[in-house]
Amino acid sequence: MKKNKIIFWVATSILILWEGVMPLGTVLFAPEYVNAGTKPLGYPDYFAYTLIYCKVLGIIAISLPKIQGKLKEWAYAGLTFSLIYAFISHACVDQNIAFMLLPLIVLGILAVSYIYNNKIQNNG
Repeated sequence: MKKNKIIFWVATSILILWEGVMPLGTVLFAPEYVNAGTKPLGYPDYFAYTLIYCKVLGIIAISLPKIQGKLKEWAYAGLTFSLIYAFISHACVDQNIAFMLLPLIVLGILAVSYIYNNKIQNNG
């Protein structure tokens, strides 16, 4: 059980930093770079803000132990869709392999968090 919690929290901490703290820090401290990742892909400016706020809310839902059930499942699903579509966008628009692989790596970390969250919930 302890091993499952450690793996969950390591994966979830990476997600908190990558999908939560970094985007929110950009909004708060460097707003001129908010759309740096979405503008070259052809998305409007408001999409970057919406994406950031949804990611932060999803990370909060995943990381708070008191939140259980469907809300947490929806948070994992939303982040999954976000990462899949990031991969697709980069594959279709700029075809930069590094930009294409990064969302897939984060998706793998999200999958680890999800799997170990379920193991923790099922074992107690």
